[in-house]
Amino acid sequence: MSVIRQQDFIDSIEDALQYISYYHPLDFVQALEKAYNKEQSKAAKDAIAQILINSRMSAEGKRPLCQDTGIVTCFVKVGMDVRWDKTDLTVQQMVDEGTRRAYLNPNNPLRASIVADPAGARKNTKDNTPSVVHIDLVPGAEVEVMIAAKGGGSENKTKMVMLNPSDDIAEWVEKTLPLMGAGWCPPGMLGIGIGGTAEKAAVLAKEALMDPVDIHELIERGAETFEEKLRLEIFERANKLGIGAQGLGGLTTVVDVKIKSAPTHAASKPVVMIPNCAATRHVHFTLDGSGPANLAAPKLEDWPEVTWEVGADTRRVNLDTLTKADIQEWKMGETVLLSGKILTGRDAAHKRLQEMLRSGQGLPAGVDFTNKFIYYVGPVDAVGNEVVGPAGPTTSTRMDKFTDMMLSETGLIGTIGKAERGPATVDSIRQHQSVYLMAVGGAAYLVAKAIKKAKVVAFEDLGMEAIYEFEVEDMPVTVAVDSTGANAHTQGPAIWKAKIEELDAKLS
Repeated sequence: MSVIRQQDFIDSIEDALQYISYYHPLDFVQALEKAYNKEQSKAAKDAIAQILINSRMSAEGKRPLCQDTGIVTCFVKVGMDVRWDKTDLTVQQMVDEGTRRAYLNPNNPLRASIVADPAGARKNTKDNTPSVVHIDLVPGAEVEVMIAAKGGGSENKTKMVMLNPSDDIAEWVEKTLPLMGAGWCPPGMLGIGIGGTAEKAAVLAKEALMDPVDIHELIERGAETFEEKLRLEIFERANKLGIGAQGLGGLTTVVDVKIKSAPTHAASKPVVMIPNCAATRHVHFTLDGSGPANLAAPKLEDWPEVTWEVGADTRRVNLDTLTKADIQEWKMGETVLLSGKILTGRDAAHKRLQEMLRSGQGLPAGVDFTNKFIYYVGPVDAVGNEVVGPAGPTTSTRMDKFTDMMLSETGLIGTIGKAERGPATVDSIRQHQSVYLMAVGGAAYLVAKAIKKAKVVAFEDLGMEAIYEFEVEDMPVTVAVDSTGANAHTQGPAIWKAKIEELDAKLS
């Protein structure tokens, strides 16, 4: 029997969440390096370069990889021979206390994203609790913990299906993956849970994402089980779709496919697929009663030396003198470096703006969108001499229902976010001769370095969802939808899917 100190457990949870906020798992970094070296699509290669550069910067600066520092998911396997030194807190409460301390850490505050009353007021809990905790009693005298911080953009792309027993799982994944868009920030991992019941399959899928990246080792040694064969088949099918990094088209969409399964009813085949984004964050540790977990910092030399150079054809623009006529020259796929003032706004701010416009109040004092861009972002709080904390883009489709209103009623000429826009929004962008610019999801610390000044100009009570004014210098973005409606997120994957088919035909 071993005695686990409550304080050791709480301290380990806090340390682990701080650790994964700025350290990618090295196996994931190495997988991204392989993808970078293999990639032939310039847009996708540039995106992976920015993700890898951001990863190293975060490791050096000990600041979050992504502004969405996630919802905490924790698998706790408690040995049957374990005794706790105190019993005044449950395992859930201990995980929550460690989470609270990690997210409120003054040296590296993490963005609190959890809201209570999800169907009603959706009020932020301010400390990112409660966590989602799965507890198992297992043989032994240790406590094993697998903990992750899962971003909302990838979590929202979870798919579930109750297949017939004779249905093909790989075929379902191949059909479903393109429907998920790029809001999950590929390249990443797919966790797939098969069997049990619906809720069991979902937990299996999430737990599968805790495994290390090892698909290339599996390819080298060959599959030995049906599940391994299925992993390889899904990996091949997924990457032949040509979705690519950030959905811009390319050779690598997923860096691994993980599968966990459980026995199920003879009439059922529940399947859940959960993607992990380019800000994959998880760590494992074991407590045996000898003290808190010791999480060794990885060596910075283990990160690849990747650079991202501005091409000769890159367009530099001054946002403060920009007009609607100017953006008509911008073309889909162009790299643009933005300098000047932009405004920010996410879901809650857009909803409030809509209510104010509909009531006749007009825009808040001090907010003028005329000939401006709005950036869909909820930054992490600044520390030290930072102007703003990591400030990468959030998923743009959530703002689709507000976009036509913003373009037609506020003088706004463009939007900035991540991933694709819906067909109706693309049509609205075309009709208003606007543009949609895409920043790289998973490169939040890198993007923040381009922000030279920041201040809240409206809705301060919304916290990270307030409207900020940023002054940026050479902020890198890609023209994802130009003023003619040309759309990189439909054209890019289509082009690269065809190219991959051509490459396969030549090799066969």
